[in-house]
Amino acid sequence: MAVEFPEEEKLLMQKVAKIFDEARASRIRKLKELSALRSSTSLAQFFAAFTKTLTPVFTSQRRTASVERIVQFVVIFVCTRDPNNSEDYDAFFEQFLRFLITGTTAASRTSRFRACQIISEIIMRLPDDAEVSDDLWDEVIDCVKVRVGDKVPVVRTFSVRALSRFANDAENSDILELLLETLPSEQNPDVRKTILLSLPPSNATSTAIINCTLDVSEAVRKTAYFVLASKFPLQSLSIKQRTIILKRGLADRSAAVTKECLKLMKDEWLMKSCDGDPIELLKYLDVETYESIGVSVMEALLKAGLVKLHGGQSIKEFLSSDSNTTEGYCNSHRSCTQLVDAEVALYLRTLCKHLQTEAQAKGSDAAMTSGTEAAVYASEASDSNELLEKILPESVSEYIELIKAHIVAGQTNRFVARQLLLLGSMLDFSDATNRKVAAVFVLDLLNCPLQHEIDDDGNKVVIGDGISLGGEPDWADAVSGLAKRVHATPGEFEEVVLGVVAELARPCRERTADFLDWMHCLSVIGLLLENTKSFRWMHGKAIEPAELLHSLLLPGAKHIHLDVQRAAIRCLGLFGILERNLTEVLIKQLRLSFVKGPSLVSSMASKALMDLATWHGPQEVDKAMNQSLSSQFQDHAKTIHPVDWSDTNEDLNIELIDLLYAGFDRNDFSKPGDADESESVHAVLAEGFAKFLLLSENYPSISVSSHPILLAKLINLYFSRKTAEWQRLKQCLSVFFEHYPSLSVNHKKCICKAFLPVMRSMWPGIDGSTGGSNVTLSNRRKHAIQASRFMLQMLQAPLYPKEIDQPDENVNKNSPEQLHDPTNSSNNFDFGEEGLAICIASEVLSFQKKKTAAERSYVSAISKILVLLRFRPPEQGAIKLMRRLMNRVAESVSADKEIVKEVKRMAEHLKALDGSPDEPLPAEQANLLLEKLDVELNIDDDESSSLEVEPTPLPPKASRPVRGRRRARQEVESSCSSDEDETLQQIVVPTTNPSVRSQRASKSAALSKLASSNKPVKINDDDEDEDEDEESEVTSEDDSD
Repeated sequence: MAVEFPEEEKLLMQKVAKIFDEARASRIRKLKELSALRSSTSLAQFFAAFTKTLTPVFTSQRRTASVERIVQFVVIFVCTRDPNNSEDYDAFFEQFLRFLITGTTAASRTSRFRACQIISEIIMRLPDDAEVSDDLWDEVIDCVKVRVGDKVPVVRTFSVRALSRFANDAENSDILELLLETLPSEQNPDVRKTILLSLPPSNATSTAIINCTLDVSEAVRKTAYFVLASKFPLQSLSIKQRTIILKRGLADRSAAVTKECLKLMKDEWLMKSCDGDPIELLKYLDVETYESIGVSVMEALLKAGLVKLHGGQSIKEFLSSDSNTTEGYCNSHRSCTQLVDAEVALYLRTLCKHLQTEAQAKGSDAAMTSGTEAAVYASEASDSNELLEKILPESVSEYIELIKAHIVAGQTNRFVARQLLLLGSMLDFSDATNRKVAAVFVLDLLNCPLQHEIDDDGNKVVIGDGISLGGEPDWADAVSGLAKRVHATPGEFEEVVLGVVAELARPCRERTADFLDWMHCLSVIGLLLENTKSFRWMHGKAIEPAELLHSLLLPGAKHIHLDVQRAAIRCLGLFGILERNLTEVLIKQLRLSFVKGPSLVSSMASKALMDLATWHGPQEVDKAMNQSLSSQFQDHAKTIHPVDWSDTNEDLNIELIDLLYAGFDRNDFSKPGDADESESVHAVLAEGFAKFLLLSENYPSISVSSHPILLAKLINLYFSRKTAEWQRLKQCLSVFFEHYPSLSVNHKKCICKAFLPVMRSMWPGIDGSTGGSNVTLSNRRKHAIQASRFMLQMLQAPLYPKEIDQPDENVNKNSPEQLHDPTNSSNNFDFGEEGLAICIASEVLSFQKKKTAAERSYVSAISKILVLLRFRPPEQGAIKLMRRLMNRVAESVSADKEIVKEVKRMAEHLKALDGSPDEPLPAEQANLLLEKLDVELNIDDDESSSLEVEPTPLPPKASRPVRGRRRARQEVESSCSSDEDETLQQIVVPTTNPSVRSQRASKSAALSKLASSNKPVKINDDDEDEDEDEESEVTSEDDSD
C-alpha cells in the first residue's frame, strides 16, 4: 500500500528529487539550489522531505553509477557549511547524522551499508575546523565500531574507513586497538586492505603491516608494501624488519607484489633515503648478518638497471699509496692498504659476478648468431669485460695483498676477506708467475689454524662450527673455490691438499697434537673429501686413502673430545660416499657412534649413515658388515619392538633401517643442538626416511611392509608438540607430504595402511598410551583429528599425469554388464578410499559394545572420516562388502545420532552405486577381499542383517492410512532375556504424520528404557522414503556412556 504524504511535503520532495536527478549536470549550481531550498523552508519540513527522498538510496542493492553519484552529492551538501545560516546548518547536520546512526542498526544489510558509506564519506570530507559536538562524535564512533563486526563485508569495509580518521588520535587509542585486533581474524581481503590503509605509522602497526606481507591474498600483500612505502621511512624500521620486507617481497610468487616491493626499494629507500647509492642502502641492511638479503637486493637492482656501472667503485682504490690512511695493513715493501667496508665488498663481488655472467651470455649469443647481430653482442660482451677489468686489481699479487690485510686485521674483517676470496674465480691464473704466487697463498690458507678463545676456566674454545675450515662452511667453500681455480689441472688440487694433510697429521700420529690440531687436520680432510670426485686422484700422493682412514679418521672418531669425534664422523661419511665398496670398519664405527655416542655425535653419525644408505643403498651398507643381520621389517612384522640400547651387540646385529628407526625411541635423540634444530637425531632421521619413501622405487631392498610404519612415524612427528618449533623439519615434511601421495598408487596404499596405526598411536587411551590432564587429552585428540583429516586429504589428492593408468579401450568398466558383476573389483581397490573404508569399518567393529570413554571418542572420530570416503562404481566387490558392514557400524556408533545419520546416508549412497543391490556378496569373495586388506573380521555375523520383522498394525485412531512398508528390525542379541526379546520383536515404530505422532510418543514413553539399552540401530535399504522423524528416542540409543 502506497504511503500518502501531505501535499506540501510531497511538493518539497519532488523539488529535492529533481535536484538529485539534475546534480550530474551542474553540481555546484544544484548545491546552491538545495541550500536555498533549505533556507526557504522550515528545518523540520526540509529534513523530513530530504530524508524521505533519500530513502530509495538505502534500499538500492546495486551500486550503480547514478546511486553513487547521488551519495556523493548528498555528502558534499551535508559537509558544505552555509556561513549565512550556520545555526540551521548545524541543526540539520546533527539531525542527519543521527538519522544515519539509526540506519547503521537497521535489519536490512543494504540500509546498514548505505548508512556506513555516507558516514565514512562525511568523516573523510569534513574539514578539520568543523564544529561538531563531542557527544555526537562519540555516538558516531561507537555505532561505527559496532559495525566493524558486522556480518556483511562491505559494511565492515566502510566502518573501518570511517574510523581511519580517528585511528591516529591519542584520545581514541581504543580505535587503533580495535583495528589491530580485527586484522588477523578478518576473513575478507577487501576489509583487510582497508584496515591496512587505515593504520597510522607507529611501532605497534609496523609489525602488523609486515605480517600482512605473508597474507594469502595477493591484493593484501601488495597493499602492505604500498603502505610501508608511503608511511614508513627507511630509518623508522629496524634492520630485521627491513630484511624481512625485502626477503619476502623479492621472493614473492606474484609478479605484481614483487614489482611493488621493487618500487618501495627503488623509489623510497634507494632514491629518497640513500640518494641512489646502492652501497648506502646495503649499510641499512647489515649485510654481514643478512648476506643473502644483500645479494638478492644487489641482483634485483642490477637486473633492473638501477646500478650505475661506470660510476661505481673499484678495488684499486683500496690499493692506493695514500699517506693519510691511518687504518690498514702495512707491508715493508708496499704502501699501506686500506681496509674495505663490508657493504663495499659485497657490492663489488655481486657487481663483478653480474658483469662476468653478462659477458659470458653475450659472448654465447655472439657465437650463436652472425652478421651485425653477432657484432653487437660481441661489442656488449667486450664492454662488460673491460668494465670488469677496471674493477678488479691489476695483478694477482695486489689481490692477495688485499686479502691478507683483512685476514691479519682480525675476526671482524673475516666477512670482507671471504667476499674478496670469492672474486678469485674471476681472475686469470694462466700465467705461471701469478699461479705460483696464488699457490703459496692457498697453502697459507690451508695451514691457517682454527680461531679460538679462552673461557673463564682457562679452557680453549673453538670459534665457529668446529668441523669446517676456518670455522664456517662459507669460508671453507671460498678457500676450496680459489684452490681449485689455482690448481685446475686434474689431480693437482688433491696433491696440494694431501700434502698439507700429511704435515698436519704428523703431530696427530705422534700423539702430541691437542684437540685444536686434530680439528684443523680433520677440517682440511673434510674440504678435500667434499671437493674431490674420486679416490683415483688421491692414489700415489703424500698420503693414501686407506692410510687416511686408519691413521686419522678412525682414531679421530674415538677421540676423547666430542668436537673431534663429530669432525671425524663427518669425514667418515664423506669417505664412504667416495668408496665403491664400503669398508667394514667404517660402517661399524658409524653404527657404534650412532648407538653409544652423545646426542651431537649420534646426530652426525645418523647423517653419515643416512647419506651412505641414500648413495649406496641400505643393502650395500648392511653387506659391508659381513655378518648375518636380522630385521623386523623384512619379517613383515606389524609391530616393531624397541631395541635394547644397553646391549651393543644386539644393536649391531640388526639391519641399518631397523637401527635407524629404533633411534626414534630414544628421548635424548629428540633434543636439538644448541641453536640448531637440524642437529636433532629425530630431525635427521625424519628427513632421511622421507627421502626413502619419496623415492621408494629406487630402494627395492627396503621392505614394502616397512613403508606404512615409516610413514606413520613421520606423520606422528609432523603433528607432535615436541617438533612444533622445528621449522626446518616442518618445512621438509610439508614438501614431502605435498608430493608423496601424487607420485604413485603404491604411496596411496601406504597411506591407507598407515591411517589406523597413526590414529591409534595419537589417540589418548588407545594402545596403552598414557593420559593426562583434561586440557592435555583435549589437545591430543585435536591433533589426532587434524592428522586424520590430513591423511584423508593426501589420499584424495590426484595422481600426477604420468602415474595415471591408461584405460583399456576394449573394456568399458562402466557398462551395465561390468557394474552388475560383483566379481568385477579391480586389483587396486586396496590403495583407494574403498580399502580404507573397509579397514575403518573393521576397526570400529573390533571394539566391544561396552566401550571406555577413550574408545567411544576414538570410534566417533574415525567414523567421521569413514563417511567422507568415496567409492568408485567399478569397485562392486568393495561396495557390496561395505554395505554388508554398515548395519553393524551404525549399531556401534549408535550413541552419536549425528554420525548415525551420516552412516545412513552413506548406506543409501552405496546402494545407489551397487549394480545389483538385491544380490549379496558371497562370503568367500568377502573373505578374499578382507584377506587382501589384511583384515580379520567375521563376516558371518552380518547374515542377520537381511532378516525382516512383520510390522505391527496401526492403531485404529489413525486419521489416515500410513504406508505399509516399515523399517526392518534386527534380532535382539542373545544377552537379552527371552521375554524382552519377544516384546521388542513385536514393537515396530511406524512412520506417521503429525496427527498420530502423540500415539507413538505415548508408547515410546513406556518402553524408552528397554529400547535404549538393548535396541540396535538397523539400516533398511528398502525404506527409502522414511521421514527423518523416525530417528526418535525409541529407535536410537540414548545412553551416551
